[in-house]
Amino acid sequence: MAFEPRQTSLGRRAAALSRSGLEAMESWLEQEREQIGLWVPIALGSGIAAWFILPHAMAWLAFCCGALALACIGMMLPDGGRLRRMLVAGAILACMGCLLVWGKATLLGQPPLTRARFVQMTGDVAAVRPVPAQAMVRVMIRPVDTPDLPAVVRVNIADADVPAGLGEGARIRFRVRLMPPAPPSVPGGYDFAARAYFQGIGATGKALKPVEVLTPSTAAPPLRARLFGHILERVDGPAEGIAVALATGDQGAIPEADAEAMRRSGLAHLLSISGLHVTALIGAVIFLLMRVMALSQRAALGWPLMLIAAAGGALAGIGYTLLTGAEVPTVRSCVAALLVLGGLAMGRDAVTLRLVATGALIVQLLWPEALAGPSFQMSFAAVTALVALAEHPRFRAFAAARDEGRLRKLGRNLAVMLATGIAVELTLMPIALFHFHKAGLLGAFANLIAIPLTTFVVMPLEALALLLDVAGLGAPAWWLTEQSLNLLLLLAHGVAASPMASLLAPTMGMGLFGIAMIGLLWCLLWRTRWRWLGLPPVLIAVAVTFAATPPDILVTGDGRHVAVRTGKGMAILRDRAGDYVRDVLSESAGYDGELAAIADLPEARCSVDLCAVRLKHGKGRTWRLLFTRSDVLIARQDFARDCAAADIVVSDRGLPRWCRPRWMKIDRRLLARTGGLSIGLEKGEVHTVHRPGDAHPWISRPRPRPRAAAP
Repeated sequence: MAFEPRQTSLGRRAAALSRSGLEAMESWLEQEREQIGLWVPIALGSGIAAWFILPHAMAWLAFCCGALALACIGMMLPDGGRLRRMLVAGAILACMGCLLVWGKATLLGQPPLTRARFVQMTGDVAAVRPVPAQAMVRVMIRPVDTPDLPAVVRVNIADADVPAGLGEGARIRFRVRLMPPAPPSVPGGYDFAARAYFQGIGATGKALKPVEVLTPSTAAPPLRARLFGHILERVDGPAEGIAVALATGDQGAIPEADAEAMRRSGLAHLLSISGLHVTALIGAVIFLLMRVMALSQRAALGWPLMLIAAAGGALAGIGYTLLTGAEVPTVRSCVAALLVLGGLAMGRDAVTLRLVATGALIVQLLWPEALAGPSFQMSFAAVTALVALAEHPRFRAFAAARDEGRLRKLGRNLAVMLATGIAVELTLMPIALFHFHKAGLLGAFANLIAIPLTTFVVMPLEALALLLDVAGLGAPAWWLTEQSLNLLLLLAHGVAASPMASLLAPTMGMGLFGIAMIGLLWCLLWRTRWRWLGLPPVLIAVAVTFAATPPDILVTGDGRHVAVRTGKGMAILRDRAGDYVRDVLSESAGYDGELAAIADLPEARCSVDLCAVRLKHGKGRTWRLLFTRSDVLIARQDFARDCAAADIVVSDRGLPRWCRPRWMKIDRRLLARTGGLSIGLEKGEVHTVHRPGDAHPWISRPRPRPRAAAP
């Protein structure tokens, strides 16, 4: 009895404080009672995120047990309180989210190829996607009579090597060097291996000629492919790629220069079929149906026009989603649009945060892996920011329609559009920093012109051109479409050319990103003044990211490409590296300039086989770096001497044991375990792509080669 809290004054005081704290919490939750349901998809998503962040099965089980333990603790709170229900429901949902994505990965994922292989392969074509911008065709193939290969392989075929009869259902034979789907080249890079795992792609490669067609395709090309080819024939120049993307969602015909300009200017969201395109189509269909039905007096007076128009818009949205390939962003936008239409048909205000939460919950239940991608995060964050801003009383009062002059009304509308654009840009900044290492600065201003131009000019003209093509009269409409798209590209290139278009930053850590997202959600989902407590974590995470010391050395996972930070910028080992490698290294280093060649540096001594660099850093210390540049064997006496004099040695081949640098030896054996590396010389920090013990199923682990039996 002596240990009972009620038997001492200290215990009574603690109990009183806990009761007052619980009462204050319950009072606050009562004020926010309408917002509590918005945290349901957040709780489910926390479990999904935990599965991606934690490394292996024991950690996933520990998270599930911890979530259930939190639910048990919640049951100990006073009965009937909102906090109790929130803790119990949230913990159970978090456990369900982890088990959901874990189960899908186990049952439906495609394990990657264990190691690179050169094979003669025969397979059935499952899908064909032309990529004119890269002069190739991307083919999904199901290998035949090769149980040691993955169920689905993605192969690129050059346009010059594409045989007649290639299409869905064809059987082809060719030689190819298959590779496991590529992991990130450097820490913080794009992880294609994880995406390919859930898409069912187990290997990738480039087909070598000749490509033989054993059984030609007899199926007619799908509607999307026919529409793709039709638009390419009707539109000329750079605008053709944008026109195809707006109609089909396929960006394969957009040149890289135009795609990069759209990204830097903050207009890349116009290229992927998402909420803007689906909403514009559904709105146009509803508008036309309402006007056509209003021509009939009987329909106008006796029919439920809004219900009929909403049903027509829903059918149009579903058809457009299927036409564009039913990608996850399009399906997500279609689901949200259908929820809005359902609310409008019932006469309710459907554009609320509950709509956004419902859409996010549906997507997470069907495609839990989408949570880890930038598309899901950016689209739902943008929509949440827009709806939260629209629900704010002061903004709603400012944006409300009123009786005023045209000039004043136009100014008010422009101010509303600018405010929403700035809100979206600020909301998306942490997500863009984490995934792309850059943040847009002028996107809000570019979208003031680009969104109305696309919604009210480009898309209606393109739809009219396609409609007139039925009668062979679409040429004038296609010309107008091409000119409007050229104007859009001119805007994108003009904004992208500005040095203020985007701001690069070093890689944002997972912890900082989590802090920023929690702060953002806290600001956007609550309504009382306590919501602003989420703002400091966001500002701190972004400030720390920009203030972080960028890496001094970057090494790709194959060891072939190395970037070094010098006093005048960044330099790359192989100056013939492609644009993709250069972009990856520049973005990961937070560097927005041209990569020079290491061989041209005054502090470097390079031959055909080796490069030795003296790099001054920090408090006057000089680091000696040694890189190999070829596969030629170097005399042991010379190479051993150079290795012993170097602090860091980097090579894309396995180095002998007698190569002993002072600090770190990075060769093929080490990179097979770690993946790409980023090194900070000031503090001696080394970050790797692969974490120790990471057991996610898309990580390719080469198996040891079987040894021949002893005679």
